[in-house]
Amino acid sequence: MAKLNLGRALLAGIVGTAAMTMLMLAAPLIGMPKMSIGEMLGSFLHIGSAAGWAMHVIIGLMLAVIYAAWFAARLPGGPVLRGASYGVGVFLVAQLVVTPMMGGGVFSGGNMAMIVGSLMGHLVYGALVGAVYGGGAKASEVLRA
Repeated sequence: MAKLNLGRALLAGIVGTAAMTMLMLAAPLIGMPKMSIGEMLGSFLHIGSAAGWAMHVIIGLMLAVIYAAWFAARLPGGPVLRGASYGVGVFLVAQLVVTPMMGGGVFSGGNMAMIVGSLMGHLVYGALVGAVYGGGAKASEVLRA
């Protein structure tokens, strides 16, 4: 089994979280509902919006490290498929545990646009985490692209 590359895992988390965050912020521009996880976390935890966004980033980094440490070597397929599969798992945890805990209901209370948006965001996050970590990209290669 491959040894955990923490630097690459954190880079994967940065790339995946940044892309997912951009998708969430752009969602209203393409007719999707506002998906402001930072504001939701800040409100739920009573820490304010900025701290909520910081928590979102920290969670994205932690989830990438968990992927790298445990799932990258255990899921089938290539790096992108492994990461996307992991993203589906994170989506299910978000929709079955986190969203109801924050008052949004199981599977976003049945709001199909929110469910689809969440699934898209988690798929993109996971696929990018898998590509960056599992693909063996070096920081300089990703930043140059």
